[in-house]
Amino acid sequence: MPASSLSSSTLPWFALQTRPRWERYVSNALENKGYEPFLPLYMCRRLWSDRIKEIEFPLFDGYVFCRLNLEERRTPVLTTPGVRQIMGIGRIPVPIPDSEIDAVRSIVASGLAAQPWPSIQVGQRVRIRLGSLAGVEGIYAASKKRHQVVVTVELLNRSVAVEVDQAWIEAAGPTRLPAVV
Repeated sequence: MPASSLSSSTLPWFALQTRPRWERYVSNALENKGYEPFLPLYMCRRLWSDRIKEIEFPLFDGYVFCRLNLEERRTPVLTTPGVRQIMGIGRIPVPIPDSEIDAVRSIVASGLAAQPWPSIQVGQRVRIRLGSLAGVEGIYAASKKRHQVVVTVELLNRSVAVEVDQAWIEAAGPTRLPAVV
């Protein structure tokens, strides 16, 4: 356990960015150093040339969560092989709310099929990647259970909305519409 005036369960969670595919190594190394890491995993089926195999992958590619006291023990974390940085705003590490870590822990512990999912926001430019509209780009619009992609003909200043399965779309760029006031 980390030598700390706070008990481990009261320490805040931080996200550590790792080198690609080093998540397990970083998690094990931190545990050996006395920290409490959390590496959520999910099962994924991969097709090999002769069989289908189930493999565990990190739910958050390139990240490991860890409880730590930044004032007392930041350097041993940052010098762990594979750790790139402690995530935050600028150079200031920002803790992750316990409620978010608890939610991820509950999902992993449930045994239900979980997988990484892109965080697509309403108003973000998206591309349809499956179906007869594959390759079409537009703006993501959603309301309750409906997921729509809006395609605009700029010259005519007219738009068309088409309802698609959310799994068919992917982010196409950082462009977002301005908020309507």
